[in-house]
Amino acid sequence: MPGGLIKIRGDRCWRELTCMDYHYETQPVPNPVSYFMHRSPWWFHRLETLVNHFIELLVPFFLLLGRGMTILHGLLQILFQVLLIISGNLSFLNWLTVVPSLACFDDASLGLLFSTRMKERVARLQLPRPQGQRLSLGEQLYLSWKSVLALALVTQTRNKNVEWHDLTYGGITKERTEIILQGTSSLDPKDPTAVWEEFEFKCKPGDLRRRPCLISPYHYRLDWLMWFAAFQTYEQNEWIIHLAGKLLAQEEETLSLLATNPFAGRDPPRWIRGEHFRYKFSQPGGKHAVDGKWWIRKRIGPYFPPVNLQGLRKFFEDRNWPYPAQH
Repeated sequence: MPGGLIKIRGDRCWRELTCMDYHYETQPVPNPVSYFMHRSPWWFHRLETLVNHFIELLVPFFLLLGRGMTILHGLLQILFQVLLIISGNLSFLNWLTVVPSLACFDDASLGLLFSTRMKERVARLQLPRPQGQRLSLGEQLYLSWKSVLALALVTQTRNKNVEWHDLTYGGITKERTEIILQGTSSLDPKDPTAVWEEFEFKCKPGDLRRRPCLISPYHYRLDWLMWFAAFQTYEQNEWIIHLAGKLLAQEEETLSLLATNPFAGRDPPRWIRGEHFRYKFSQPGGKHAVDGKWWIRKRIGPYFPPVNLQGLRKFFEDRNWPYPAQH
């Protein structure tokens, strides 16, 4: 329920039933299923949003309606999380959300999964215990109303303290932007003939022809951080300049976080820059897809200007960061 209330309050697209028009394309790390789900008919996306509201806002009340509805609550919540796991790489979040739902199933309902012999062994191991007094429905609602009210209020306390990006609390981004790191061996980064080669991350979009990855429940933290940084400036994400310095030095530990290094077996790059692109899924069966492209992109502009290792020395020293030694 908290997630549903935050969504309703956090972005009007949840109220207009249009959030799923964007979700599959703009989520942190899409997978191959996301590519096809994004192209579902508009009415299907509306239905998805309604189902989301039903699961997150109404189904939790099933816990108050007896054993049968509690089991149904557990089944619906687990099914919902499985669908989310299939349609995107949301790391371990959905897997963890499944765990509390397992408590909705009592011994009788779970007994169908085990043999009679196993159930008899478990029964012998169980110690008798006094049965606690259950709260009435009215008492349960009384204990819950303050939490629900706090989540529904626009002036929610925790949002006053953390407002660095609306998407953290229910917002949906309407377009996908990516930071592409490029390096060159050219002496002059402003030379129009300079050849800029791209560093490829393990999972986030980059190469237009690379199929979206499937990694759940594993989590590539650097890829996620790159997704967040693309919404802001490099001044707000100084760590990305730190990353550029380590790539200029060709540090092995840093390179291990990437999928490809275009300078492997060669001299390190003299310059690295960040370019900002807008990414969109190609149309299945369209000309870009036929050409093997999962993505299409358009350059927005520079994300950070070309930097070299010597020029970053003061930047590192001012922040008390170890200056990377070139390999």
